[in-house]
Amino acid sequence: MVDPSLADGFKCSKVPNRVVHKWLPPPVDFYKFNVDGAVRRDGMAGGIGVECTVPRDDGTLTTYVGFRVQHDNARGPMKGGIRYHPGVEPDEVNALAQLMTWKTAVANIPYGGAKGGIGCDPGELSLSELERLTRVFTQKIHDLIGIHRDVPAPDMGTGPQTMAWILDEYSKFHGYSPAVVTGKPTDLGGSLGRDAATGRGVFFATEALLNEHGKAITGQKLVIQGFGNVGSWVARLIHEKGGKIVVDIKAKFIIKATNHPTDPEADKKGVVIIPDIYSNSGGVTVSYFEWVQVNNELKTYMTKTFKDVKEMCRIHNCDLRMGAFTLGVNRVARATVTRGWEV
Repeated sequence: MVDPSLADGFKCSKVPNRVVHKWLPPPVDFYKFNVDGAVRRDGMAGGIGVECTVPRDDGTLTTYVGFRVQHDNARGPMKGGIRYHPGVEPDEVNALAQLMTWKTAVANIPYGGAKGGIGCDPGELSLSELERLTRVFTQKIHDLIGIHRDVPAPDMGTGPQTMAWILDEYSKFHGYSPAVVTGKPTDLGGSLGRDAATGRGVFFATEALLNEHGKAITGQKLVIQGFGNVGSWVARLIHEKGGKIVVDIKAKFIIKATNHPTDPEADKKGVVIIPDIYSNSGGVTVSYFEWVQVNNELKTYMTKTFKDVKEMCRIHNCDLRMGAFTLGVNRVARATVTRGWEV
């Protein structure tokens, strides 16, 4: 459980985030705008920390701290998951909100970046306790989120049922609003295949990379580190395509499937690496399809985005990581200038 004092006066730091800025193309000043972001015109800049006191099943009261950080809305409503995990804290949420801005820009879908979460261990809470916690958190942030402002989605420790509770609680204040969240159950307008979307996107990114090098997944030996939702879907899809999942292999290609898994210093020379802001963008892309009720376009988006990233690499003579961030930052910068906002 996060220290409740963290919610007191919490404000998203305007100091450049050290984690995210390691990845940004130098020099950042070239882009002539604030990469740390500011929600302009229609919302507050920064974020909010709230205390959520809920009754446990045994009658005791427990207080948890939740956060929602809104980074940038130059390209559209802000978008980002809500995670339930004991390690949720302001700096992490802030960094992930920034990454969502660049990820949605790289994928070229009309969203900005946001992120949220509650410091809790969902495995130690009953279903009814999770529902009460989710509803209290929604009551605290309902004025910050909205169909055209900030659209939450599932993340670590949350899922379709969590989104259903948020939708229901939000609707008590604003009327029935199914598009206020994505990743919700299909019975409430959710998108088929959303649970597999991030893993499927990683699979398509892998396929695009191998095709670029004259290879195919069929017959290839691949190692998967981690076997949660994303890793398990990647393994299943690779197996269906004829790839071989093995262990202990010296990799020529690395596809980063989770948010910020390593620092730039960990990149190995001579190894082609696909950055996470591209490879794991399948989830938010299908969330966009759900938001506008379109589907079956993920492979088209992932393939087109890979070509866009490669073009940035050609123009700037850089690797895929730098090409992806250059693409994302440039798109946000152009939207910021085009909308007439101060830069």
